This record gives sequence, C-alpha cells and structure tokens, in this order.
Amino acid sequence: VELEERGGGLVRPGGSRRLSCVVFGLISRDHYMNWYRQSPGKQRELVATIAPDETTDYSEPVKDRFTVSRDDPKNIVYLQMNNLIPDDTAVYYCHARRGKNTYWGQGTQVTVSW
Repeated sequence: VELEERGGGLVRPGGSRRLSCVVFGLISRDHYMNWYRQSPGKQRELVATIAPDETTDYSEPVKDRFTVSRDDPKNIVYLQMNNLIPDDTAVYYCHARRGKNTYWGQGTQVTVSW
C-alpha cells in the first residue's frame, strides 16, 4: 500500500492549491480517507475526512475554505484549499483507515507566504 501526496509548494496568502493523494494497493472508496497536517512545533491535526459513503467532515479552522473529494475511477483523493492563510503552512499528510488498518503517506509541504 502506498499513499502519494502531490501538489505542495509555495502559495501567496489568499491563494488556492489542490493537493492530490494517489492511492496504490487499496481502494480509497472502501476506506475513510483523511487529510492531516503538521506545523513545526505542533501536533499533527486532522483537517478533513471523506467517508466511504462520501460524507465529509472538516476541522473548524478550514471549514468553508477546504474541500475534500474523491475520484473513484482514478483512486485519487483531493484536498482543494482556498483562501489560504499563513497559519495553513504545514506538511499535509494523506491517511487511510479501515477498521484497525491505517496507512500514511510521506507528506507534502505547503507554505503560505509572501
């Protein structure tokens, strides 16, 4: 199983970025697919979740700015991030969970700065 995050980089405040989690070795629609992030000196935090039935959930800091979605034929999970602010700067991780089985990606850095 491999989760490969793509799309990180430098973004100006107020800008947008779409992250992709390319999933190999499992079927994303059968799992709870999550995006986490971790900033320097902070604990890793859950940002967004898409359930097998496609219901979604978001943490309060990103609600109304981030959108998680899934492309089942391509087995990719996306995180669309809009109106980015410097506090969104972090390494973003893709995570899959089904029962007791969990998998992590390596992470991709998103930096929001002028």
